[in-house]
Formats: sequence, structure tokens, C-alpha cells
Amino acid sequence: MTGRHARTDTTVVVPTVGRPSLLVLLQRLSEQTVPLDVPVVLVDDRREGPDLAGLVRRGLPGHGLDLRVVRAGGGGPARARNIGWRHARTTWVSFLDDDVLPERDWHEHLRVDLELADAREAVGSEGRIRVPLPTDRRPTDWERGTAGLETARWITADLTYRRRDLAAVGGFDERFPRAFREDADLALRLGADRGRVLDGSRLTVHPVRPADDLASLRQQAGNADDYLMRAVHGPDWHVRAEAPLGRRPRHVAIAAAGVAAIGALLGGRRRTAVAAVAAWAVGTADFAWARIAPGPRDAAEVRRMLLTSAAIPFAATWHSARGIVRHRHAGPWRGLPDLVLLDRDGTLVHDVPYNGDPALVRPVDGAREALDRLRALGVRLGVVTNQSGIARGLVTREQVEAVNARVAELLGPFEVVLLCPHGPDDGCGCRKPAPGMVKQACAELDVDPARTVLVGDIEADVQAAEAAGAVGVLVPTPVTRAEEVARAARVERSLPAAVDAIVGGRW
Repeated sequence: MTGRHARTDTTVVVPTVGRPSLLVLLQRLSEQTVPLDVPVVLVDDRREGPDLAGLVRRGLPGHGLDLRVVRAGGGGPARARNIGWRHARTTWVSFLDDDVLPERDWHEHLRVDLELADAREAVGSEGRIRVPLPTDRRPTDWERGTAGLETARWITADLTYRRRDLAAVGGFDERFPRAFREDADLALRLGADRGRVLDGSRLTVHPVRPADDLASLRQQAGNADDYLMRAVHGPDWHVRAEAPLGRRPRHVAIAAAGVAAIGALLGGRRRTAVAAVAAWAVGTADFAWARIAPGPRDAAEVRRMLLTSAAIPFAATWHSARGIVRHRHAGPWRGLPDLVLLDRDGTLVHDVPYNGDPALVRPVDGAREALDRLRALGVRLGVVTNQSGIARGLVTREQVEAVNARVAELLGPFEVVLLCPHGPDDGCGCRKPAPGMVKQACAELDVDPARTVLVGDIEADVQAAEAAGAVGVLVPTPVTRAEEVARAARVERSLPAAVDAIVGGRW
């Protein structure tokens, strides 16, 4: 049972574009009634800008959080969250937005929520969201829209998922380019609609973010994402996601009337034009009034509603059409592997037969840059290597481990390094093409073999991967036999090319 002073087995992931609200969030996390003793990963999703860690140190000195900053480079919230959770090494991953304010007892309640999720073998736990609205006037259209977050399901403003379940489905679908539908898509893939995500007791406040006059118009780009949801989850996706379709059919009718009016005017069909303009005007007025009536009805809000209500039906219809075309062939999301294993000799470093001398280690071209690319994305790395020279008496285990240490010194750290010391006739289960080392690496890191890739230079590497249920990628060298290359399902010309394929989803 979790005690008051036991460590919570989660990592807090906050994707951010450097809003001032980030420091407010971090301040609140540092003031929890039960101290937040877990890693906090800030995923900086700006394409450029000053070091975020430095900004936090200057703006929040002495915060006491176990803080780490990683770069995402402007790929959008889905990609940023993926990079964040892949850097986590805890059972759970707790997502917070950079503009929310958890209550001071949030961490205390999170512990209770995760205990319950563990007991029920749930994949996740959803926090409660409260949106404060003005009390001295009616809320604006933008404020009412934000208030809808209180009843929205599975939004990542405050949502914790089990890491292994995130890995099993490849995390967030990065084809969703904005903070819209990517959370519902992931929840459906994890079975949230079947009760696998529990309602938690913790509370997070989501203030209404300032917005300009055209914010609601820009939001219409999300209509395209609805058709990605349809392609992946079927026509009933909105029922399963508890996401009403809204006024889209009426928007299409209003836009059609407007286009018909323009066409009739250009064609000299006056009566048709008058009828179409009347239909467009009635539809637009109805839409505008539906937005104006519940609001403050001041001059600024009325002007904003009239302007955007005239444009939204056309924008919504255009983005819907764009989504239909763009996503008509969309398939399931795969994401990156959770673990990439690599053969040592001939794959990471040039092969020196039975090498026991660290001074002879020479990395293959581009190896360090390729591996660092995977590390930056949070992909785990490991080495699995046959070393029959130990059984043959040509090298000692200590010499092999010294060479392995030199490889890590030159190419960066690996989360697991396994070697087989046996000879070809020893009948062990670890020497490739046997799957023993691949299975052991996956077991030690709690990784599904199906989310694992093994890159090697001979057929035995590929066979070991496939026997373990992983994916094998062959990177031939001059000693690789032609028939091995012909039989391999996945062949890349170099280690950097193999990493390109993995990052590009071709694995």
C-alpha cells in the first residue's frame, strides 16, 4: 500500500511553448501538500528560443523539482507528448498542459487515483477539470467553449496513462497537428470507452486563455481532424468518444447557399441569387444569435460574433473537405518502437575478429549521430552481441566488457548491454539466431518485443529478432552473404539509413 511518504511511480510530462503560465504551473507543483518527488519532463515545443531550463532557473529559483527539459522542435502537442513519455522510466506518465493550475493537494489525490487504477488494472486515470468563469457578467463564446473542457472526456490537460500501454499503441497519433482530437484518439485506442480509464479524484483548474477576435475561426481547422478520427475509428467514433458533431451539417448548408448566391449573381440569375442570399442570411443570423444570446451581448462580443459567424460555415466546410481528401486512406497509427537493439561488431563498430582491445574500436560512419537522434526522441537503446571468442579462449569476458565500455564511451550510453559467451556448438538459448538475448533485453526493460527493432549485419541478427517477436533490420557489410540479403524482409544500406527508416515509421 502506498504510504504518505512513499514515492509515486509516475513522471509528470508537460509539453510547452514557453507561455508565462508555465512558471505558475511549476510554482504550484513545488507547493504541493505532499511534496512532488517525481521526475518532471518539460518538452520544449518551440522551433527556436532561449534555453527553457535557464528561464525556469531564473524565474523560479529554488523550486525543488526534479526537472528535465527536452526539445521537440515544433512538431505539435502529439509529438511533444510522445517524446515526453518515451523519456519516462516510471510505471505511469502524468500529462499536464502548461496553462493549467493543479490544486495544492493534486499530488496527494494522484497517489490515491493511481492506487485505484493499479487495483483495477486500468490503463489510465483522468483528473477533474474546472474552468473558472466570470461571475459579474455572462461568459463570452470563447469562455463558454473553454468551459466545455469540464465535461469533455479524456483530455490531456490532466490525464495519467500507464507507460507500457502507451508504448503498446505507439502513443499519440502525430498526424493530429494541433491540440484537438489527439487525446480522444489515444483514449479510444486504449479502450477508454470500455471503462479502462478511470475518473480520478484530483482537481485541476484550467483558466480561460486570452484569445483574439479570430480565434474561433482558426479553430475550424479541427474539422479536418474529425475525418482522421472517422478513418481510424469508424463512422461511430463521435459516439464512442462522447464528442457531438455540432453544427457541421448546417455549416455545409449555409456555405452551399453562399456559394450558390455568388454563382447565381455571376450567371445573371437574379431570382435564384435572391433566394440563395436569403437562405445564407437566415442561416448565418441563426448561427450568430445562437452564439450571441447566451453571452454578455456587449458591442465587442456582438461585433466578434457577427464577423466570425459569417466566416465559420465556409471555413468549417473547407476544412472538412480537406480532411475527407487528406485522410481517406489513413490507417492505424504505429509510432516509434520502444526499444532499438543493435548488434555490435559490423553494425555499431567495424568488425575486428575476437577483439579484446578497446583501442581497436572504431565506430561505423554516422553511428553516434544516428543513435543520438533516437535518444533525443526517447527511444531506448541496447546492445546484443555474440562473443564466442570467450568460449574459444581467445578473449576473456573482462576484455569483451572493456571493449563494450569503449563502445559506450564513443557512442553514448545504452540501457542494456547483453553478450553471449558461448560457442556455436554449446546449444545455448542466447547465441543469435536464438532469441534469448532479445527476450532478456525486453524483459529487463519491460518492453513488448513487438515494439522492438533489432539492427544487425547478418541473417542471425534478423532471425533472433523474428524468433523473439521483434522486427529485424539488416544492414549488410562486405561479409554479409548475398542470399542473406535476398531473404531479409527489411534491408537498409547503413546504420543512419536504418534509423531514418525507423523514425519514418518504416519498421
